[in-house]
Amino acid sequence: MLLPYKWYDLVGRAEGQVQAEMSDTVAPAALRDEDGHISEELLGRIHEALAVPDASGLAHLVEPLHEADVADILEALDADERESFVNLLGDKFDFLALTEVDETVRSEILEFLPTEAVAEAVRELETDDAVYILEDLDEGEQKEILDQLPAPERAALARSLDYPEETAGRRMQSEFIAVPPFWTVGHTIDYMRESADLPDDFYEVFVVDPTFRPIGTVSLNRLLRSKRPVRMDAIVEDDIYKIEATADQEEVARTFERYDLISAAVTDESGRLVGVITVDDIIDVIEEEADEDIRRLGGVGDEEISDSVFYTTKSRFTWLMVNLITAIMASGVISLFDATIEQMVALAVLMPIVASMGGNAGTQTMTVAVRALATGDLARFNIRRVVTRETIVGLINGCMFALILGLVSSFWFGSSQLGVIIGLAMIINLLAAGIFGILIPIGLHKADLDPAIASGAFVTTVTDVVGFFAFLGLAAWWFNLA
Repeated sequence: MLLPYKWYDLVGRAEGQVQAEMSDTVAPAALRDEDGHISEELLGRIHEALAVPDASGLAHLVEPLHEADVADILEALDADERESFVNLLGDKFDFLALTEVDETVRSEILEFLPTEAVAEAVRELETDDAVYILEDLDEGEQKEILDQLPAPERAALARSLDYPEETAGRRMQSEFIAVPPFWTVGHTIDYMRESADLPDDFYEVFVVDPTFRPIGTVSLNRLLRSKRPVRMDAIVEDDIYKIEATADQEEVARTFERYDLISAAVTDESGRLVGVITVDDIIDVIEEEADEDIRRLGGVGDEEISDSVFYTTKSRFTWLMVNLITAIMASGVISLFDATIEQMVALAVLMPIVASMGGNAGTQTMTVAVRALATGDLARFNIRRVVTRETIVGLINGCMFALILGLVSSFWFGSSQLGVIIGLAMIINLLAAGIFGILIPIGLHKADLDPAIASGAFVTTVTDVVGFFAFLGLAAWWFNLA
């Protein structure tokens, strides 16, 4: 790609030539170490090139690398080094690498790049990659960049950016091949050979009617195996999968997984073909959604590993505050039985065991439920069966661990009565963990709330409160009888 700017000219030509000659005599550095990380040797050479600075030497190291490897290097560098890295490479910097880095690093790089450089780079990218970069910018910056593009490219990108985030319209590629049904195989092949506006990679040709609604597809292998005079409507496969541009990307990913798709047509509200979404984009969606679920289960939101201390602290504070409130509620239950605890110190020793077992059991059930809801495996037809299964599992585990902990407590404190009390409490708490670990995510999902975010705090609160109340309540009742 060619970038019309001079901002990267940071080093004298004579010094660059000397370093380039030296680079040619140095053995290539290993790309990755045995753990799969960018090797220290390669990073060391990059640091040396940045320190000189040596544009030719840096280009010599980076040019053979895939954009994903360049992205890993960018994430391994400090903020100041990233700016020097991009500036020093200049027109040799592959903007596709920005689609592989996390959002914080991407925004940081786009912030110091001139808009004309970004605009020129965007012209060389396919629409799905260009949109992925532009959507992190505010509307003013997006408009400034789009205004520098030719009208057709500007219209295609603006249309994709108009769709809501995390939809098929944002993920689709506007470059595709569509032909009328009366074209012949020979006409289609000649068109593909002569046209300069074809996508870089494609797997099928779309056949459309006069209103540009997709009729079906012709795979490349079928096209190449057919005779030139054969019409496209004679070899078209009409079992085409159409995805609305406003469909959620997670639903799209499920469709690809369910039907083993490589690509699918994206249509607007009128059913007209507006783009194509491919499996490489879906892999990114699956990874993003999985990362999002894991982070939300941990209460860390959209946090990235490259975020600042301030942003990370702020993003975690909210759910830590929620956990503090729920912990105070659990402590309030304990305070109701302070007199009972004073009578027998063993109760204070054993309380954390009951709460911990209930919390872990609830988290196990909750994790399975949240993931099943996210993948669509948990639906109306099997909710009752799954709830029943988790209830029975909680009861069985409760009985088994009640026996184990009851025996341990009896020998530990020399009291069979205490063993019975904690055994009963264990059964009650693990049963509650199984029931509420599945019902809370389902309830939040039905209320249109993300169960991955809020389930953990609620499930932990329930198991703590039920565990403490059951254990201390049974103990108080037993001692009162005695």
